Amino acid sequence: MLSAKYFKADGAADGDRELPTDPFDGVVNEAVLHQAIKAYLANQRQGTAAVKTRGKVAGGGRKIWRQKGTGRARQGSIRAPHWKGGGVVFGPIPRDYRQDLPRRVRGLARRSAFNTRARNEQVSLIERLDVDAPKTKAIVALLDRIGLGERKVLILTDGVKSNVVLSARNLPNVSVLPYAEASAYDVLNAMELLIEASAFELAAQEKAGDE
Repeated sequence: MLSAKYFKADGAADGDRELPTDPFDGVVNEAVLHQAIKAYLANQRQGTAAVKTRGKVAGGGRKIWRQKGTGRARQGSIRAPHWKGGGVVFGPIPRDYRQDLPRRVRGLARRSAFNTRARNEQVSLIERLDVDAPKTKAIVALLDRIGLGERKVLILTDGVKSNVVLSARNLPNVSVLPYAEASAYDVLNAMELLIEASAFELAAQEKAGDE
């Protein structure tokens, strides 16, 4: 069983707690993890790069000079690719870089990412995250007390918590997501995970409802 440091709501240490076997089953599938990260990054690409071919460049509507008798090579348009200001040959055109992965593959990659962080002792649990109003200094003080103030942290909450999101959005090394929405990339992109303990119960209930 994997375990993690446990903290009270005020950031005080309270020993260690065992992590639930879902998703912390100890299995890390590096091949699937690589595939999922590659697909995630590919899906972020807009694919909007484009150039103008000779048919899209303005001008060049007439033949430059007559076909014969000038002593020069025959030319049909000043917008041919070999002319300055002409069209581009074999340039990029808008395309879709999206890669789709089966749901089970995404799930395995997500579990592998969580297990990677847990095996490296980069997972911490907190009793609850309560912020009465959006206050950045409250999150800063909490992370400093826990010992994560200088690390790149991903905070995973029990559902959507607007005050926590607003409190952390000005911190360059802190991200906040609902636990159920964190992808393998999100988990590996952070050096430390701070997970609200009740998030596991909510995830288990949602999974049981789906089944």
